[in-house]
Amino acid sequence: MADALDTPGDVPPPRRRFHTRQTTFRQLEIFLEVARRGSVTEAARALHLAQPTVSTQLARMQEALGESLFDQVGRRLDLTASGEILQRGCEELFEVLERIDSRLGALHGLTAGTLRLGVVTTAKYLMPAYLGAFCRRFPEVEVQFSICNRNELVSRLEANQDDFYVFSHPPVELDISSHPFADNPLVFIAPVGHPLAGRRGLTWGDLAQWPLLMREAGSGTRLAIERAFRANGWPFAPRMVIASNEAIKESVLAGLGIAVVSRHTLHHAGGEDLVELDVEGFPVRTVWSVVHWRRKVFSPAAEAFLAHLGVNVEADGSG
Repeated sequence: MADALDTPGDVPPPRRRFHTRQTTFRQLEIFLEVARRGSVTEAARALHLAQPTVSTQLARMQEALGESLFDQVGRRLDLTASGEILQRGCEELFEVLERIDSRLGALHGLTAGTLRLGVVTTAKYLMPAYLGAFCRRFPEVEVQFSICNRNELVSRLEANQDDFYVFSHPPVELDISSHPFADNPLVFIAPVGHPLAGRRGLTWGDLAQWPLLMREAGSGTRLAIERAFRANGWPFAPRMVIASNEAIKESVLAGLGIAVVSRHTLHHAGGEDLVELDVEGFPVRTVWSVVHWRRKVFSPAAEAFLAHLGVNVEADGSG
């Protein structure tokens, strides 16, 4: 009689290792984009693929892995426990592959590879000048430049989607390192020819009669201005809340009120039709900071960008 240990039904088949399951890097890339966006349609748009292609690749990948990676919740796809494990692994895997690519380029005297940078909307007027000089110096580096509001940028940071993030008010609740690199003065603005334009030493009494236009709650500008109003003992009662600097400037030009924006915003768009008001206690002094996870491992391209900004991570004792 055969030994019980030799009975095929009693011995579970060996589990196939992940890398032997006929899953391609492209499928992992597609999976990661769907996981981040929670939508096949949005992922297909971001990857410049047809929606059926994304769906087919996901189906093949789940079949090869023998795992269900998503739960359908209404129109949104939520990750299963297996999907969450795979997402974390994919992010680590692609980060390692990018470092390999960067270091291979560095062997030839190049700071090659990819630099991923996420910035808040207000910083879009500041960063192109820094990026222009950086790209001229390191033409082999591919730069991926994402612009979003503060809440969206915090979400990108939490998902570790970029190398660096530029905030005027970094989130204090996360385990991050923050390095100031540029001034960001906040100023009151009004149209050219406004009754307050050209007057010196304006007070709240002068400003209070004009409607105040303000960014949405949670924006870096809004946080700084709320703090400044409290410090001056001024009531904070914006007449209109507007979600973009462009819309704020257009509204000010249309005579809907006065507003507070970054001086960079004023100088880069609308500077000829808008003026900075001379208000006691202003400009409010804030700074732009480049932010990364405290334990972030930098690629050569990322290290070069920090140096380009004048940031010395070792001297700051962070990183």
